[in-house]
Amino acid sequence: MKLHILGFSGPFPESSGATSGYLLESPGSLVQFDLGCGVLPRLTARTAPEQLAALFLSHWHFDHASDISVLMYRLQALGAVLPVYAPVDESASLYRMVSQEPCFQLNRIAAGDSVSIGSLDIQVGEARHPVPAVGFRVSGPGGDFGYTGDTNTLPSLTNFYRGCRLLLADGLFPVDQWSEQKPHLSAALAAKLAAEAGCEQLIITHLNPFIPSAILLEEARREFRNVSLASEGMMFSV
Repeated sequence: MKLHILGFSGPFPESSGATSGYLLESPGSLVQFDLGCGVLPRLTARTAPEQLAALFLSHWHFDHASDISVLMYRLQALGAVLPVYAPVDESASLYRMVSQEPCFQLNRIAAGDSVSIGSLDIQVGEARHPVPAVGFRVSGPGGDFGYTGDTNTLPSLTNFYRGCRLLLADGLFPVDQWSEQKPHLSAALAAKLAAEAGCEQLIITHLNPFIPSAILLEEARREFRNVSLASEGMMFSV
């Protein structure tokens, strides 16, 4: 499997950037995880979006799902239908739109669910965020890939991501800005999660353009050495 970083910022993009969006390429299947602001043109540069096997959304905040509203026009023009897997959130305008549009086949998911897409087994895990949210663990050729989505600490995270070859984790805050009440992990806590779960490699994502990335990387490496910060165009093998 190959993971392509199409966007990594949150909750807003840097200049010419994009928020959360990650394309997972496996033999016979292309699966997109999140489709935030600015991600759709980057996805389209790599594949026709209607050729995706599925789109998985960790939650419905705009920085993770806003480009689905523009993708709708392309699907409608082509008469195409895209399977979408996402948690239920009746308070989200995008959720209500997708649930009513025939060009989307909405599959409602929750922690504990499992979805098979080609050669991939995708498990749905818990996340702790102000709105309904989930994380994902993908088992496929070569190993396991984990994506936390947006989350703060949860007891279940370590076991859910245990043994992943590659973990993509929310690590927005430096240590001095993090608290238990915040909606995201710190970079150091993301690294601690990777270490405790026995992951081989960590990518920290959901990077705020106003927070210096060098601080996040320095703090993360005190907990886990094999860590990188997400950047646009990066590709990782799983």
